[in-house]
Amino acid sequence: MSATEPQSYANHRRFDPWFHGALFGILALNFLLAAGLLARALWKGGFDLALLWNLVMAAALLLLAFKVRLYALHNQDRLIRLEETLRLERVLPESLRPRIAELRPGHFVALRFASDPELPALMQAALDERLDREELKKRIRTWRPDTFRV
Repeated sequence: MSATEPQSYANHRRFDPWFHGALFGILALNFLLAAGLLARALWKGGFDLALLWNLVMAAALLLLAFKVRLYALHNQDRLIRLEETLRLERVLPESLRPRIAELRPGHFVALRFASDPELPALMQAALDERLDREELKKRIRTWRPDTFRV
């Protein structure tokens, strides 16, 4: 998404070339190379503990990168839940406020993109129709950009 293009469902996902492309690409290539070297050694009838260890370390590095990303996303989701709870308490009519506790984490993540005027109807639909995160995002008409995503 460019800085001048308005955010929408079609372009709201963030791709970080350094993280998603370079880091994961290098780590995946490292894992495949380590697996190939170990397979070649085994094919030739030899077992090399160092090659096995290289494969284990390559897998560990790949797992570390995935886990670091997941920790950041889970932390972001907690912050979104807090921010959106405060926003919902401010924007929703009194009759809907008690239902905030019924929202699932994915609802908070999706509703952060909804404009204030359409928020009550979308929340009602999310709960009554048991919409998931993606279905809810697709119903948003006036997109409220979130440019602070991880």
